[in-house]
Amino acid sequence: MSSFVRRGGRLICEGVPLTRIAETVGTPVYVYSQSAMERSYRALRAALASARPKHGFEICYAVKANPNIAVIETFARLGAGADVVSEGELRRALAAGVSPERIVFSGVGKTPDEIAFALKSRIGQINVESAAELDAIDRVAARMRRRATIVLRVNPDVDARTHAKITTGRKENKFGIDFDEARALYARAAKSSRVRAVGLAVHIGSQITTLAPFGAAFRRLGTLVKDLRASGLAVEKLDLGGGLGIRYKDETPPDPAAYARLIAGVAAKLDVKIVVEPGRFLVGNAGALLTRVLYIKDGRSRPFVIVDAAMNDLMRPALYDAWHDIVPVAAPRRHSFATDVVGPVCETTDIFARARRLPVLASGDLVAVLSTGAYGAAMASDYNSRPLVPEVLVKGRRFAVIRPRQSFEAMLSRDTLPPWFKPARR
Repeated sequence: MSSFVRRGGRLICEGVPLTRIAETVGTPVYVYSQSAMERSYRALRAALASARPKHGFEICYAVKANPNIAVIETFARLGAGADVVSEGELRRALAAGVSPERIVFSGVGKTPDEIAFALKSRIGQINVESAAELDAIDRVAARMRRRATIVLRVNPDVDARTHAKITTGRKENKFGIDFDEARALYARAAKSSRVRAVGLAVHIGSQITTLAPFGAAFRRLGTLVKDLRASGLAVEKLDLGGGLGIRYKDETPPDPAAYARLIAGVAAKLDVKIVVEPGRFLVGNAGALLTRVLYIKDGRSRPFVIVDAAMNDLMRPALYDAWHDIVPVAAPRRHSFATDVVGPVCETTDIFARARRLPVLASGDLVAVLSTGAYGAAMASDYNSRPLVPEVLVKGRRFAVIRPRQSFEAMLSRDTLPPWFKPARR
């Protein structure tokens, strides 16, 4: 059930008309449904619980999908951990109340300072992605007189059949340890007094809409677990990553129950605890970017609908040629037309939809760009010196600004002049 529906012809989020949010907060603005996030989390948790992995499971929200502290805390209040990829995300997770022991630190380029902060925070797991990183963790842990709990992230060389820019499990990708090198590195980690190797991790990409790639990756990991145990090494945990897709246009992603059964089958055969790291699945369809039409401009091929949101606010169409449904907030007009929906940024790639057939629009109309709860605000910038847009969380008939609109003063205050610049004459 979508939380963005029409009532009396107008688009609402839960019980709040989007026109009310636009009038109060202005546009562009990201709007999130808390109830939609909670439903997605509970659906996945119920599916995993029903599948009954023998040694249990843990859901760690992938913070990179949407790092707003209110969003992270929404899941933390439901019992979720967090998957982070930087010290900043780790600090956000801690600020949102996530228990340190339920935090997983992923990513290929952790700095010594980040490793030290993770150890100081006593997080539950660091995912190691290279031999050099294992050495760095060992050195930092020795200096701090701490012991790091680690798993090795393995690259299984599995094609996730997703967009080339978001696949992470093929041998040419930068992520994970080569499958053929993982055995020796795990054995090496097991001998260290400063790290405790407890398992393996895998993550093959994002927006995956079929179970087959997951199954292939999980089977490869299962083979490695058996080999390690045959060598006398303990493997207690499998971190199976995230990547479960959502519907943007006409995709048919796997049902959470089918995904959970696949995971439970892996767990049953290998006698391990399972960790999963959903991001997009939990927040993607829970968000919309609300924007206002500035102008309708005649074009040689078709008209342009110029809106006040731009590629700096929502990068996915420019970066991935991603499709997002675009719908009017008011009751749609009867007639439709083919148009390009574009933003004000001075780049030809600042385009949300090309040759899209939409109801007739006019200057001042509000439109919603749907399914933007993941990798929308998270990837935003102030390119063209456009201040970052606000984020709003809706719950029932209430809404609150969870990140205010950046002011021009705040944006300009980040720049400082060197001391040899004399004060300009006014």
